[in-house]
Amino acid sequence: MPVLRSALYMLLQIIITPPYALLTLACFPLSPHNRYRVTSSWTFIMLFLLRNLCGIRYQIIGKENIPNSPSIVLSKHQSAWETLAFQKIFPPQVWVLKKELLRIPFFGWGLAMTSPIAIDRSAKKKALEQIVEQGKDRLKQGFWIVIFPEGTRIPPGQRGKYRIGGAWLATHTNTPVVPVAHNAGEFWGRNSFIKYPGTITVSIGEPIDPTGMEPGELNAKVEAWIEFEMLRINQRNQRKS
Repeated sequence: MPVLRSALYMLLQIIITPPYALLTLACFPLSPHNRYRVTSSWTFIMLFLLRNLCGIRYQIIGKENIPNSPSIVLSKHQSAWETLAFQKIFPPQVWVLKKELLRIPFFGWGLAMTSPIAIDRSAKKKALEQIVEQGKDRLKQGFWIVIFPEGTRIPPGQRGKYRIGGAWLATHTNTPVVPVAHNAGEFWGRNSFIKYPGTITVSIGEPIDPTGMEPGELNAKVEAWIEFEMLRINQRNQRKS
């Protein structure tokens, strides 16, 4: 059954995405926030399909920890799901991502309309400078910034190297960091066609004030919270089952 439901989801995504990408391109003259509203509505459709076709739902722990002012989200990365759901969970946002993603037909075109910070990961120092320069601009516009410190999707039960870019941006702009842990990979794994029904747990930590902290110190604090919270999520779900 999950195979058939996943196939139907994929079919509808293929049908819906091209015309929606063209619509977002037509919105180029609009302000960044208005372009974001149009583009993010595509993700709401995908979340609706995931919930009603594939049976993927989610629950949020710590929603009260979301600040009222633009902040930097540093999150675990396990699935494509969080790239969709965060647009509904958090205020208008931009992502720090690898520039190659913008070259993907239709999907990348729409992504480009959301004012992302698209970096060349191989240019380490230059990438950090770009993150700070463009990050300041996006924060000034009222956008949140979402960064996956591990850089790529990591299978459940594993952890990647936490890169310093998000902490570097936070300490250089004095912007609060909101750490996020979740177990989306249990239901929609990396590069997995099949999506399994169930309830994803998203845990949002208390904002971390970077004032007086070095990037490495902040990065280590974020990593410790996320990885410990991942253990708590897994233990909580094991008790339920």
